[in-house]
Amino acid sequence: MRLHGSDIRAVLFDLDGTLVDSAPDLIVAMQRLRTEEGESPADAAGVGAIVSKGGRAMLRRGFPGADEARIESFLPRFLDLYFEAIAVHTRTYPGIDAALAALDNCRVPWGIVTNKPGWLARALLAELKLDARCAALVCGDCLATRKPDPEPILRACTLAGVDAAHSVYVGDDVRDIEAGRRAGTMTVAAGWGYLAGEDPRGWQADIVVAMPHDLPAALGLG
Repeated sequence: MRLHGSDIRAVLFDLDGTLVDSAPDLIVAMQRLRTEEGESPADAAGVGAIVSKGGRAMLRRGFPGADEARIESFLPRFLDLYFEAIAVHTRTYPGIDAALAALDNCRVPWGIVTNKPGWLARALLAELKLDARCAALVCGDCLATRKPDPEPILRACTLAGVDAAHSVYVGDDVRDIEAGRRAGTMTVAAGWGYLAGEDPRGWQADIVVAMPHDLPAALGLG
């Protein structure tokens, strides 16, 4: 499905790897956890490349060879360490602020649908001063299901007061595109995120946008 300009009533974003580059602070948390466990530093680039795959995937990369029981045992401490310094190095991607301003100027509400737990997502958005501007926030613990299930996107559309058929979902992972397609939104693959070597052109998104500053023009906005 393709929408353009005035057909678009809302734009929804994934958070990590799409709106914000949170990898630096997540890598710091991983290194602190490895130090606590008496381990040498992790492969920072390897951990950072898969941020969009979630905390467990990062822990599997940070602790190669650890079984799933150990990964689960690490997760709460990893998230606590991350929360303690959640926005020291994290920033919106270059061009995102201008893209959001273009949406605001066109009076197109924007929101966030993320698998990140709510207590972390809300803290991060508050630190970055994005919370008051966000028309809808649906996190990984808001519903019984998470992306690639479409329900979180559908909930965000409801919160924003729009229908999915006139909404756009932007994400940097194939699960984002699958969720958007299943929800009935237009889908945009973010070519600037944590792609981990994947080619977003193979995700069957409606369009692929190379950089954040290209997004408003690609949507006919701003």
